[in-house]
Amino acid sequence: MTLAIVLAAGAPAASLPTGGGESLTDRLAAQWRRAGVSEVRVAADLDELADLAGQADGPVLVSAADLVAHTAVLRHLLTSPVGATVALVLTEAPTGGRTAVREERGQVVDAGPPERLEGDATGIFGGAVRVRRDDVPALVAAARTAAAEELSAGSGSAGQSSTGPAVDRVFAGLTGQGTLVFAHRVRLLVARRVDDAAGLAGAEAAIAAVPEDRAELRLSVKEKDDFFTTYFVSTWSPYVTKAAARIGLSPTAVTMLSVVFAVAAAAFFATGGRPALVAGAILLYLGFVLDCVDGQLARYTRNFSAWGGWLDTMADRAKEYLVYAGLGWGATAAGFRYGWALAIAAMTLQTVRHMTDAWYGVLHDEAARRPKDVGTGGGGIGDRLNAASTRVQAETGSLSYWLKRTVVFPIGERWALIALAVALFDQRVALLAVLTWGVLAFAYTGALRTLRARWMGMSVLDTVDATLHRDDGPLAARLPVRRRPGPLDWLVPAALRAVEYLFAIAVGVIGGAPAWLIFGYVFVLTLHHYDLVARLEKRQAAPPLHAATLGWEGRSLLLALAAIAGIVSIALVTLGIYLLVLFVVSVVLAWFVRPTRAARVPAGAGGRATI
Repeated sequence: MTLAIVLAAGAPAASLPTGGGESLTDRLAAQWRRAGVSEVRVAADLDELADLAGQADGPVLVSAADLVAHTAVLRHLLTSPVGATVALVLTEAPTGGRTAVREERGQVVDAGPPERLEGDATGIFGGAVRVRRDDVPALVAAARTAAAEELSAGSGSAGQSSTGPAVDRVFAGLTGQGTLVFAHRVRLLVARRVDDAAGLAGAEAAIAAVPEDRAELRLSVKEKDDFFTTYFVSTWSPYVTKAAARIGLSPTAVTMLSVVFAVAAAAFFATGGRPALVAGAILLYLGFVLDCVDGQLARYTRNFSAWGGWLDTMADRAKEYLVYAGLGWGATAAGFRYGWALAIAAMTLQTVRHMTDAWYGVLHDEAARRPKDVGTGGGGIGDRLNAASTRVQAETGSLSYWLKRTVVFPIGERWALIALAVALFDQRVALLAVLTWGVLAFAYTGALRTLRARWMGMSVLDTVDATLHRDDGPLAARLPVRRRPGPLDWLVPAALRAVEYLFAIAVGVIGGAPAWLIFGYVFVLTLHHYDLVARLEKRQAAPPLHAATLGWEGRSLLLALAAIAGIVSIALVTLGIYLLVLFVVSVVLAWFVRPTRAARVPAGAGGRATI
């Protein structure tokens, strides 16, 4: 059960009458109820806040009574898919002693008086925070400490002291204890903290000027997406999202519908012939639109779930690789000898790229949590690259901004390139185009990220279960290897994926296995590894049957023995089916029989995202 506490202390505007006649405090309490909170209480002071929070048996929402906002803002904070503690952050200059915050990659990495942040503030605390159950003791401690400081300082106004309003001091104390807090920004909707009747009137006028539902529909579209998605999908996909919501479709249903479109496109690509290729390209585009709609629908209806996020990630990869299979099949049937080889290469390259993306993200999240002076290069190349990247990202909509987002070859550009190439030319050209752009993107991102990682000068594998995410089996786990943590550790899992895939491909080729069988075996391996990546990003436990997957070294050893025995095809079929069965059973056990709860969620996680 979620508890919302409205803290009236330290908010001069708390008793002001609103346009509806009730006090600002009472209206905020009513808004929390409309947002979906099961229990709402008003705390007169910090001690009462600590008492109420200490008795809660679930997440706790704390808001100042000076907050004026659309109800949707409160609902979004309540239903944020980020599993950790989340705070409302406003882009305003700190006034009235309010707490300034500095955020990086969506994490609040510092909070306190503006003068202490030395001009590095990126916003102010918006007066509301959702505290996850595991962090509630830290909230209680912060409230007790703030109450004691207020008492010792002899504050003349309950909840208001020289160090700022009560709720701000509680929030600063919460972050000061090392609590992982994510920033929830307000776009299109209105949220303001007010001090007097004039401020309240201005905020209410601003709220009345913004239609809430229309804003929420626009908010369902990602703020920053790739070029193709922004201009060729998101310009009209919200209408599909609205229609899907009206007829009661769930995000998962839309995800499965997008899978159907992708499978149909792959079948047309395999069939060949100009009409079939054009039809497949159209279906591929429509399938991608639905792939965007499922996330938009989740955000619009606030229908988030760990299962939905996992399914979306896995479906995206399965759809893309089935399309590669259709292209490889079609190219081979059209007389091109190496059609399947191109499909295998495209799948292998894309998977290794995704592994480096995921692990570089973990590295950056870890760097954001470290003290600011960790990983500074004194004006070296790392500093220059970091400054240049930050500057380009800030120039939203500029040529350099779109070039940076496009050159990395995101999913929208990949699907657009495939659709155009196959419709105008053929399956072989489509695969060659994907491989060419993919290699260039991998070289570009790999070089820049390696330089920046060395500049950070920190390890990442010591912050997670390295044995699990390297996919070590019983043999590798027992090897007496002494590892020195280093700044390039984030490349290790991707390198192991590349080694295993290339070894399996080589064994298959040497053993005379059909190319489609080699593709199928590597495809099953990618499902297993993407499952690990999805769990890494959500900080979830290992799949229930992970130990039975034998590890990268165990599987490779079995294939080597099969090659010696001359039964490579049999081994690929047997081991592939075995791993696929384990994967399916693990999914059933993890999500339907005994679902696990994510322990932590890293920066940027939340909702449905495409890689």
